[in-house]
Amino acid sequence: MKYVADKDRKPFCADLKTIYQAPTKEKALEALERVTDKWSVKYPNSMKSWKQNWDAISPIFKFSAEVRKVIYTTNAIESLNATYRKLNRQRSVFPSDAALLKALYLSTFEATKKWTMPIRNWGQVYGELCIMYEGRLPE
Repeated sequence: MKYVADKDRKPFCADLKTIYQAPTKEKALEALERVTDKWSVKYPNSMKSWKQNWDAISPIFKFSAEVRKVIYTTNAIESLNATYRKLNRQRSVFPSDAALLKALYLSTFEATKKWTMPIRNWGQVYGELCIMYEGRLPE
């Protein structure tokens, strides 16, 4: 997205959304073709990347729309990464690996206190994940 011009950013993102919010893998591939036809002249590397990485992207379509939304909504992850970057700016050298792990643990603990918004339809999402990954999630 950093290479997309400001004036094109909203329509470009809206078109990309038709890919990852498609109901099936086949519909997503059709949307990818449409979006590629529209934007590849102006932003060939962005669309080339989508096509080259389709095998890595497409497994997301085995999940329901609710689970996919949890997966592609990365606000919590971005928040945690920002917390870690802030920790790294404040102190770039740690006396030991244990000190680093302790600092990361404490900053993670503090970051999770800010996460007050519940995940929409969490019961349904959790149930689906428990079925798909039986025995790997806490009860």
